[in-house]
Amino acid sequence: MEEKRIIGVVGLGLIGGSFVKAYHEAGWTVYATNRTASVLEFAKISGAVDDALTKENIGTCDLVLLTVTPEACIEALKYFAPYIGKKPLVMDCCGTKRVVCEACFPIAEEYGFTFVGGHPMAGTQYSGFKYALSDMYEHQPMVVVPPRFDDIFLLDRVKELLSPAGFSRYSVTTAQAHDEMIAFTSQMAHVVSICYVKSPTAQKHDGFSAGSYRDMTRVARLNPHMWSELFLENRDNLTSEINCLIGHLTEIRDAMEKEDRETLENLLEEGRRIKVELDG
Repeated sequence: MEEKRIIGVVGLGLIGGSFVKAYHEAGWTVYATNRTASVLEFAKISGAVDDALTKENIGTCDLVLLTVTPEACIEALKYFAPYIGKKPLVMDCCGTKRVVCEACFPIAEEYGFTFVGGHPMAGTQYSGFKYALSDMYEHQPMVVVPPRFDDIFLLDRVKELLSPAGFSRYSVTTAQAHDEMIAFTSQMAHVVSICYVKSPTAQKHDGFSAGSYRDMTRVARLNPHMWSELFLENRDNLTSEINCLIGHLTEIRDAMEKEDRETLENLLEEGRRIKVELDG
């Protein structure tokens, strides 16, 4: 009889909770730990988690996922590092990669285990274990930041161990390139959404809004503690994107103040054309 595989998960929020539910459904043994003990107990009662992840059992895991904020991820790895051993593959799932990888690659090298940076490109506007979904990662992309780029067997191992989650494709990149891109594709969307709902008009939108409003404001339901940490860790890339956006907003505002319809129409057409080209 084939031995059951084991996953250990640090953090039972939306990201970690969705992983444990997916791996539970796939028949793996699931160990987990969480800052709030009551959440771990609820996860165990619900059947998604078999037992607590501890110093004594982390070395038996095939895969260990660190699904907490970057600072908490680094602290957790420092705590568990002496007990991990050579069997588990350890991967973080943080929203930025430079700070985590710079800290965690040396720790892994010191203690002789393999650490890989990761970022599952999936989520919802909600947070917490109760909103976790076993199918949240199905058909979604996964970004991988390996410690080196000449080990094809490591990437195969990553894909095989993550297969229960159901990712559709993998992008392999550096921590620097990841953070540059994520400032645009993810963090900017949260910045714009937060600023958009701060208009006094938002208090009176009921009955006057539809799909466009919902799309623009969905991610304003963010976790301020987590996102402020991610923003600050990636402040160089994010401020660059914010400045770019301010520049384009200023162009549109100036054209409107001057009642310059030709310029305004050209600016709108430029944006429309870029979107069409991006969509193929």
